[in-house]
Amino acid sequence: MGVRPRQAETKELTDTSREPRRRTQGGRPPEEPAAVSTQVKVVIPDDHAMVSVLGSHDELLHVIESSFDADIHVRGNEITITGTPAETALVAQLFEEMTAMLGGGAELSPSVVERIIPMLRRKSGLRPAEVLTLDILSSRGRTIRPKTLNQKRYVDAIDEHTIVFCIGPAGTGKTYLAMAKAVKALQAKEVNRIILTRPAVEAGERLGFLPGTLYEKIDPYLRPLYDALHDMLDPDSIPRLMSAGTIEVAPLAYMRGRTLNDSFIILDEAQNTSAEQMKMFLTRLGFGSRMVVTGDITQVDLPVGQASGLRLVQEILEGVEDIQFVRLTSHDVVRHRLVGDIVNAYAAYEARTESPVPGPVRDGGIRGRSVDREAGRASSRGHGKRAQ
Repeated sequence: MGVRPRQAETKELTDTSREPRRRTQGGRPPEEPAAVSTQVKVVIPDDHAMVSVLGSHDELLHVIESSFDADIHVRGNEITITGTPAETALVAQLFEEMTAMLGGGAELSPSVVERIIPMLRRKSGLRPAEVLTLDILSSRGRTIRPKTLNQKRYVDAIDEHTIVFCIGPAGTGKTYLAMAKAVKALQAKEVNRIILTRPAVEAGERLGFLPGTLYEKIDPYLRPLYDALHDMLDPDSIPRLMSAGTIEVAPLAYMRGRTLNDSFIILDEAQNTSAEQMKMFLTRLGFGSRMVVTGDITQVDLPVGQASGLRLVQEILEGVEDIQFVRLTSHDVVRHRLVGDIVNAYAAYEARTESPVPGPVRDGGIRGRSVDREAGRASSRGHGKRAQ
């Protein structure tokens, strides 16, 4: 039987609140009572170096001190926390989660501590250590894990359902986590191939006007999927797997008329599908396959007046057995901190003005490109005449 890692020991020491408010004298109103202050001591197990808990140059301690209204003093392996009962309890719980993660072999960083704190404040019911130590895929010296509670729910949903829709803002790991699960399933021989697709809506799926071969035309729209693959697989193996058809990266239009068996299929940027395209894609599902559909319904690039298939499918399929919808928020953004702030700022603007931020006028844009192309053709014809 394995030995469980030792966790931090927490002891509540004393109630250090000041004397109760004084009696009224001379008709003056009584003084407000001072806030109740509690002191809690956390003892870090001897098998954990304090530098791993506090960070190099106390960088983790500085993050904690700036996040809580409490005084924190460290002496040896004892940490004394003084503040309101609510704050001291959260700080003590934070150190317990940190030591639990260290006991499980995880490394702590300021960004990890910053993710643990909101999980504790929201009282989700799941321990942050359980969320942040769940390994999805280990590749090329790094391990991919969920970084927020909702991301863990997303990963769990992929394990438990045949079709999963993940809807959320940019930077929440929707596609990256799905691809990690796909690679893991392929390595475990749960599926025979991975199929990655996205609509090439930025070119209106009319790619003939772009220079180059067909694959050169669609490559820019599929490049983010290739980039994620290179993070998770040996780059030398990717051409071989693609040549054998084990991994396929293709625009959504190529899915029409196919039945996809024993496959892990990911549709990215699904907000840019039409209702017809979404139905076409979902009905490609074959035996032994799983589907993950990801998108951000706040960034639709379809022509004006055309409904997003991702928006509509929520009304159609919500509640259907073995289909799960997972929604991520700005709290789940794992890019630069400003990305979450930007998402919140746009959401606040739309709530304040009761209208969405104006997007690109796709009809106008398409017409504009058509005019430019016609002008280009006329110019080319003109040059041709002069050359004659």
